Amino acid sequence: MMSDFPHRITGPIGAKGTLGLIVLQSDETVEQDMRRLFPDPAVAFYTTRIPSGADVTPETLAAMEAELPQAASLLPPSVAFDAIGYACTSGATRIGADRVAELVSGSAATRAVTNPLTAAIAALRALDVGAFAFVSPYVASVAEPIRTAFAVEGFTVPVTLSFGVQTEAVVARIDPGSILEAGLAAGREPGVEAVFLSCTNLRTLDIIEPLEQALGKPVLSSNQVLAWHLARLAGAPVAAEAPGRLFGLRAGDAGGKFTAR
Repeated sequence: MMSDFPHRITGPIGAKGTLGLIVLQSDETVEQDMRRLFPDPAVAFYTTRIPSGADVTPETLAAMEAELPQAASLLPPSVAFDAIGYACTSGATRIGADRVAELVSGSAATRAVTNPLTAAIAALRALDVGAFAFVSPYVASVAEPIRTAFAVEGFTVPVTLSFGVQTEAVVARIDPGSILEAGLAAGREPGVEAVFLSCTNLRTLDIIEPLEQALGKPVLSSNQVLAWHLARLAGAPVAAEAPGRLFGLRAGDAGGKFTAR
């Protein structure tokens, strides 16, 4: 015989912040990085996936616009999110940050929506960087629009380096040592105040601080800035070892809310 046992209802998991992440089907890296950057169990972190092509082209990036509402709707509908990130730098560039925010917020209850492009712009301004080197894994048809998007926002991008890759599975396998070498080469060029390593599928987290030490200037990556911006929007704590000068900014730098490590 089964009988009902009395129980109590408690509050949601995210006592220190509730975050959502929309990850490309082909991305192998960003979730691993986010687990490292948000280790506090009082930060609730929910992930959903969005269909994406095996090859990264302007067409496959644009196709994600139609898939964003469905992907966002698969996040828990009973959860009130502090912030949701769409984890694709090139996709956000192709679709447009405002359009991404509109589609995501229309399908999930959230106070804020961000993406790596929007986050990078906020981070560069917080660090008072006006000119930076841009490192991308992708072919020119994907990388160039991102560089142009930064220029439209008033940044100077005097150096652009690319690995010339189109297949996403290859991007996830690019050795961090090769990324470090590219960052060094780009960061040492004249007129460069910082380096941005673009793409959420690149393994950048462990090379940010070695690059900063070698170059003596800020180094940013898509996953790093996305985590920083999510934390800033939600007031959520990040790991004490979160890498880079960016996470050393005081709470309130460049406006907004950020809980420092």
